[in-house]
Amino acid sequence: MTMRPSRRRPAGRSRVPESRGQRLGQLGMLAGGLAVGGAAEALRRLSGVAPAAGHILLSGANGRRLAKRLSSMRGAAMKLGQMLSLEGEDLLSPEVAEALAQLRDNADAMPREQLLEVLGREYGADWRSRFGDFDEEPIAAASIGQVHAATSLAGDELAIKIQYPGVASSIDSDIDNLAAAFRIARILPGELDFDPLVAEAKRQLRSEADYATEAGHLRRYADLMAGEPDVVVPEVYEELSSPRVLAMSRLRGVPLEDLCSPQHTEAERDAAAALLMRLTLREVIEFGFVQSDPNLGNYMLLEDGRIGLLDLGAGYALPDWLQEGYTTLLRAALAADYEGIAEAVTRIGFVTEADGDVARKAVAELVWLATEPFRAAKPYDFQKSDLASRARNAGTALVMEHGHLRPPPPEALYVQRKLGGIFLLCTRLRARVDARRLLEEALA
Repeated sequence: MTMRPSRRRPAGRSRVPESRGQRLGQLGMLAGGLAVGGAAEALRRLSGVAPAAGHILLSGANGRRLAKRLSSMRGAAMKLGQMLSLEGEDLLSPEVAEALAQLRDNADAMPREQLLEVLGREYGADWRSRFGDFDEEPIAAASIGQVHAATSLAGDELAIKIQYPGVASSIDSDIDNLAAAFRIARILPGELDFDPLVAEAKRQLRSEADYATEAGHLRRYADLMAGEPDVVVPEVYEELSSPRVLAMSRLRGVPLEDLCSPQHTEAERDAAAALLMRLTLREVIEFGFVQSDPNLGNYMLLEDGRIGLLDLGAGYALPDWLQEGYTTLLRAALAADYEGIAEAVTRIGFVTEADGDVARKAVAELVWLATEPFRAAKPYDFQKSDLASRARNAGTALVMEHGHLRPPPPEALYVQRKLGGIFLLCTRLRARVDARRLLEEALA
């Protein structure tokens, strides 16, 4: 198997706006730019120069303007855009989906002078003496921080994740202001309940912005993966880490999404998807601890064919009642036990007795549909399945018929995100997965 070089250059370089005022100003320019670009696009369409299809505010250069602005801001603003991008065209218009998809692994890096300022604050003026070598050119840049290659004084290869300045203190204001801009610009469907996504983005960012917490998650997950030879979790170097810098052993490979390229086979894609689904089921049923952000950028295809886990900032420990509830639900799904599913959704808190039997049945039917891959008699072909659109239509019908049902407990959002995300990952990998067999093994 031929591997491309592991270095992935950031989109560009720009200074991270650190103060709340600076970040609010950036969002103001974004909103204004969208409005001006939208007006120009509207005039072009009225004059017959451009096609009438598509969303005016995110057509052509305006969509690229949105992605570029969020990429230069990094932090919570970019993370919210990434989370929306994972919804794909099932929720978003093609223009919105295409523009936000650029954010998945495409942040700007800090300029050298800002990088040195951060390193000096974290390690002190003599920070270079703590490394055998430190490459000032980043190998990756994401929404929360950028990663640099280094070596320890003992010669170990390291990946040093450095948090952008101002990210942790601007989480709530960034997300609230960006959500307001999106609402005003009306670039999301009018029927979308944006509040749960906003709340989840804030929760996830607060967790991911604490690198000491992530270090603990990495150690815990490494212990859980002791019996999984095909999964690699980076080792944490405590003496070089802090709440804003995370020093880890360096993994070499390419993004997992490279499996979709012609140089890789269908069998390789199927095997990777099956491994990640098996891990997901073990997380929920056996470990009670999930990596709740299963996007492709958090996994790496290593040079030896194994899969490396790059990010545990979104790790979450399930309370016992939630782990038991989802185990009951998955067991009922496997047994095609409709009544068992109905009992489980009540137990988890998707509905209560006060909602009535009609609402309870409707939610159970939606969950029954969503667990379809676990009842398939043969490997489930995620590429050819229209499950996502059928589930979306069923969810819309549920809301229209029964009104706004109570949201599930916040704790359930983590598991929903992981289960839904792993299905989406399998779809993006165009994989066929024997989900039924994997669930049988997890429940055995």
